[in-house]
Amino acid sequence: MSVYEYTVQTIKGEEKSLQEFEGKILLIVNTASKCGYTPQYKQLQELHETYSEQGLFVLGFPCNQFGEQEPGEESDIESFCELNYGVTFPMFAKVDVNGEHAHPLFTFLKKEAPGILGSKGIKWNFTKFLIDKSGKPVARYAPKTDPLEMKNEIEKLLSE
Repeated sequence: MSVYEYTVQTIKGEEKSLQEFEGKILLIVNTASKCGYTPQYKQLQELHETYSEQGLFVLGFPCNQFGEQEPGEESDIESFCELNYGVTFPMFAKVDVNGEHAHPLFTFLKKEAPGILGSKGIKWNFTKFLIDKSGKPVARYAPKTDPLEMKNEIEKLLSE
């Protein structure tokens, strides 16, 4: 299995198959607009601008499961990201990442790239999953990890 087998809904409500990203490097992030880590949007956008032409796609998935830090509607989230951080990378509809209503994509990611000590659950907003060109998760990063700290791993995957 790979991430390419999943369909997601864009922030504008359109269905999108992740198959469209086949052969690309993906950085999948559960995001929130009212979180202490929200300024990471700036670094995520920087990664997108630096590496998108080489094949990196940052994919943002808003989530309201942690401290209700993403309370807005999709249109509010999209406006916030564009106005405050100049986000141009793909954003998707709000999802649950844990629990019985977790999006199947995140169930797959948690299984394939568990956290510290093998934990499956996502602990907070801005957990990041790095996906290789074959659609396999190769790394999971904690919310506190600054996106720019992943540059070496991203460059390595882009060169393979």
